[in-house]
Amino acid sequence: MLAFEFAVVLGAILIGARLGGIGLGVMGGLGLAVLTFGFGLRPTSAPIDVLLMIVAVITAAGTLQAGGGMDYLVRHAERLLRRHPTRITWFAPLVTYAFTLFAGTGHVAYAVLPVIAEVAREAGVRPERPLSISVIASQAAITASPISAATVALLSLLGGDIHLSDILMVAIPATLAGVMAGALVASRLGRELDDDPAYQARLASGDVAPRHLTDSTPLPPHARRSVILFLAAALAVVLLGSFPDLRPAWPVNGEMTALDMASAIEIVMLSAAALMLLLCRVNPDAVVRGTVFRAGAAAVIGIFGIAWMGDTFIEANMAFFSSEIHASVARAPWLFALALFAMSILLYSQAATIRALLPLGIGLGLPAASLIAMFPAANGYFFIPNYPTLIAAINFDATGTTRIGRWLLNHSFMLPGLTSCAVSVACGFALAHWWL
Repeated sequence: MLAFEFAVVLGAILIGARLGGIGLGVMGGLGLAVLTFGFGLRPTSAPIDVLLMIVAVITAAGTLQAGGGMDYLVRHAERLLRRHPTRITWFAPLVTYAFTLFAGTGHVAYAVLPVIAEVAREAGVRPERPLSISVIASQAAITASPISAATVALLSLLGGDIHLSDILMVAIPATLAGVMAGALVASRLGRELDDDPAYQARLASGDVAPRHLTDSTPLPPHARRSVILFLAAALAVVLLGSFPDLRPAWPVNGEMTALDMASAIEIVMLSAAALMLLLCRVNPDAVVRGTVFRAGAAAVIGIFGIAWMGDTFIEANMAFFSSEIHASVARAPWLFALALFAMSILLYSQAATIRALLPLGIGLGLPAASLIAMFPAANGYFFIPNYPTLIAAINFDATGTTRIGRWLLNHSFMLPGLTSCAVSVACGFALAHWWL
């Protein structure tokens, strides 16, 4: 039965990817219906917090575009990129890495993915390149962030003489090295935009507006102000994630409970959109007509269906997956890194992966230095392209270059992701041997 259920999941993703647009989401809904009514699987909770975060972020990004802020960013980026057009493939992942490092969640990448996609297209860079490695970087930084749930879980389980600084001294340089190696691979993905037949077909059909090759068109008078407001909102999200004391807290059952980061992101981004409407004289109707807002809406539908279907399938079969992985690692402890990678594919969470498998690694007698070195292997949930940030990146790329391949696993994120994970773990072993 598991094989038939898995076939339904893969079939829904493959057909949805071929349909494009909202096809990925609605096919996920159809697959969920087959799993629920046909196989009797109990649906998990829909990823409401993720969806609401994306709605808030695309509202802010769409308002930025309507206020001329996106054109402002593109125009200045073009000047920088004209002499070195591949630079955004190196700069963009550093931005998403830094955001996640300080915010503790990879979902902050939603704030910059539409900007990366638009800047790359307008600069003539294939958006698949910076988008793919930017998503991978936003995942990798979770295993280097001092405030992420995954790092906290690792520290609490290792205990003993291991301190947070020991983990960070290995994880941060190791994952950065992995991200830069992934960027090198990403910079060679696909053809140039001018030679890409799929993009040229979209141009010919009118699905994509031609690139602006000059900057002679005057910008709206408050374009720069909208950029400042948007960047201030992004900085506020990072600060709220880095310093939990900045978030208000209330007594719940006798304990003080701080505002969660999902709600903080939603509040900050909606507030930024409101301030842009008020202070930059943005037409609200122009926001919903913009390409960023429409792409974001498609991403919401895609995540709603695909992620819900995937979560339902994994949750229903977790006992089987967990027992198989535990048995394999018990027979060959060196497979622990691969086990972390495989379990993260199933759980879509580094923290859940660490909590599930690290006790096994400790029980097998693996040294703490090796466990820390293998920590970045828990960044494997790009492998099957149904995670929210991957789907969002695909939908934000109007050129169609960021995509799921014909055979599902040959998608835009595979090579940068595998490279990043492998290099991060290899560097982790070298650094752990030196530091610990």
